[in-house]
Amino acid sequence: MVLPRAVVFGEALTDIVQGAPGQWKGYPGGAPWNVARALSRLGVSSAFAGSVSTDSLGDEIAKQSEAAGLNMGFIQRVDRDPLIAIVPSSRPPRYFFAGDADLFFDPGLMPEGWVDEAEVCHFSCISLARQPLADRLVKLAQRAKGAGNRISYDPNWRNLMDSHYREQTFPTMTALADMIKLSDEDLRQIYPGLTEHQALDELRALNPQVHILFTRGEHGMVLHTPDSQYEQLAIAVDVADTVGAGDACMAGWLAADLIGITGTKERLRFSAACASISCSHAGAYAPALADVKDLLNGLGD
Repeated sequence: MVLPRAVVFGEALTDIVQGAPGQWKGYPGGAPWNVARALSRLGVSSAFAGSVSTDSLGDEIAKQSEAAGLNMGFIQRVDRDPLIAIVPSSRPPRYFFAGDADLFFDPGLMPEGWVDEAEVCHFSCISLARQPLADRLVKLAQRAKGAGNRISYDPNWRNLMDSHYREQTFPTMTALADMIKLSDEDLRQIYPGLTEHQALDELRALNPQVHILFTRGEHGMVLHTPDSQYEQLAIAVDVADTVGAGDACMAGWLAADLIGITGTKERLRFSAACASISCSHAGAYAPALADVKDLLNGLGD
């Protein structure tokens, strides 16, 4: 088995979304899975490391994972209830979770030698707030860091994130990370009552060397390095919805480095293009490399 350059840890789930009253649709999703799928479609050998159910919902996640080109040796199938996010309303957002298939991920079943071949390991969202999975993933992040992997972290704040997450998991993952992406909404939830500047200072105090990709929706993003700031405007498109845009942005930032885009401004532009392409499609669309090249070529210099 050829082992992947990028391994994304966490949950894959099915979003059960109510559109019109009484009309529900299911969509495979989950922030880590979205990132893994987009990384693969952007030309990076990637894996999603997580467990999904053995029923039809898990089958669909596995099917779409394979279609995206993910390394299937890292997805575990377990005979448990599927993890689902029930979304009665997206405006304003209301959601709750059910199922437990994700909690049975066994790090001991991962392919031998993965940590020596991986270059980047990414962690995010509710997988770091659901025990016993959360503690397993923190230990994996520590192991990967010790092996020389770069650690990427996106808090992706959700209502499951309690005081334990805020006081222990978040500081631990922040200290381990080489790169953190978080949104303006994430920052307000993690540091309530602080200004944006004060909150970023608190984050920087936990890890003075971390690169922070701070996203602001239609207002673009700012990369904060230890000694500089780089701003990238959002790339205007006809928006279908914004579901998964942050995950596409995250994947774009990681992929740009792994496929050889070396300039910081060029990487930011690539990442912004990934987010915009996702917004131009309904659902958590994973942009392909050809999509991004077409958009950027159309913009010119």
